[in-house]
This record gives sequence, structure tokens and C-alpha cells, in this order.
Amino acid sequence: MKVCGIVYKNFGKVYYFNPNNFDLKINDYVIVETEKGEQFGKVVLLEEKKIDFDLKNVIKIATKEDYNKFLKQTKEAKEALEFAKKSALNLGLDMQFVEATFTFDHKQLLYNFIADDRIDFRELVKLIAAKYHVRIDLHQIGARDKAKEIGGIGPCGRKLCCTSFLNKIDTISINMAKNQNIALNPAKINGSCGRLLCCLAYEDETYTLCKAKLPEVNSTVKYQGKNCKVISNNIFNNTYTIENNGEEIVVELSE
Repeated sequence: MKVCGIVYKNFGKVYYFNPNNFDLKINDYVIVETEKGEQFGKVVLLEEKKIDFDLKNVIKIATKEDYNKFLKQTKEAKEALEFAKKSALNLGLDMQFVEATFTFDHKQLLYNFIADDRIDFRELVKLIAAKYHVRIDLHQIGARDKAKEIGGIGPCGRKLCCTSFLNKIDTISINMAKNQNIALNPAKINGSCGRLLCCLAYEDETYTLCKAKLPEVNSTVKYQGKNCKVISNNIFNNTYTIENNGEEIVVELSE
């Protein structure tokens, strides 16, 4: 079926919706129906896609008035964010607020925050609800999500991937660093968020395919009729190094 991908903020997660027979184009602003209420979003994808669940609908293509309303809500959300920060501080709650947004129909106020432990924020919710008279939704997020919201510069000197083009943050494992023969130095393999670099996943599949052709380190191979121990391999040169009677020999894979 034909679907459209919508984001609620630049480089945010892409959500799929039923275009609902609207003649949509990439970068169109639309109002969509969600479980939390109506949301203002931007079209970033249009394609035929197999979906095995019911999609929510695009309600309408946004007008200039809708866009101005969205800008006004964005300003109000910043004020709501500051109010929540001050209220949490007064209540002695150890939590850091990252973002606040209103749903487009102004029925819910959504907060993202980070905290080391579980937080009893019931009193805080009461204070915010009493001020804004809407339903309050507080969502605890992780370190990667915080980095995506705040942004910054990575060790490569470029803008963080999560804030510039990544719409989805995949699971990164230490095995990816090992697979690429990277020294397991936290200063080298951790990003600004303190978690493993997202870019470790970019070439992991290629490394895995290339390494599969080479013998594993510490394994035994036959070389000129002798059993020799593999002490290292080089996937870039398609070679591996063996030890033969105390001598190190570089062997090309074709041999």
C-alpha cells in the first residue's frame, strides 16, 4: 500500500501514515492523527510499502494558519520546559528535562527527561497540570536520545550523526569494535553520549563478510605442509600472518 513517512522534528524518528488520498509531496507539512492526539509533522518519505498493521491517517495538509499555530505552540512548549525544570528543582527531584512539546490539538503536554533512577513525579505532574490544564505525559529517555536532542560535534569533527541524518538509533555492541580490530579504549570508541559510537555499525557487515574469508587468529593452518599458528590478519590487504618456527610470515589469501 502507499504510505507516507512523517517526522515531527528535524531528523526525528520516521512514523508511517496512510496518506488518506491527499496529493502529498516531500517536505509538505501535514496534520496527522496519533494515539496521543493530533500532531504537526513534515512529509519525508512517500513509497509503496507492505504494512501488516493499521495505519493512522493524515488528517489534512497544513495551512499557513496551522504553521503559525505550530510556531506559537513551540514557543509555549519552551516556557513549559522551563517551568518543569524549576518545579522539579523546588521538589528536589533529580531529573534533567530535555524537551517539551504540545500536541497540535493542545490536549497533551509531552516531556522527555533523563534520570539515573526511577522518579516519583506525581507531585510535579499535579503542578504542571494545574498551570496548563492539559494531560501531562513524562517520558524517561536514555543517553543516546539526550545526545540526539541536544546535538554536538563528534570525535570525527562533524555534527553528530544522530542529529544530522540518523532517523533510527540501532543497537551497538562491543563486538562491533572487536570485529574491526579497534582498540577497546573508551575514549576512542565512545561518543558524546558516553555510549558506543553509532558509526561502529556502518561497516560492521562488510568487516564480517571480509573476515569470514580469513582464518581466525590463534587458529592453525597448513602452510607448505606444516601446521602453523595464525597470529594476525589484515582484511584490507586480504592477508594473514602466521608463525613458522619462530618466523612471522605474511600469507596472501590466494595462497
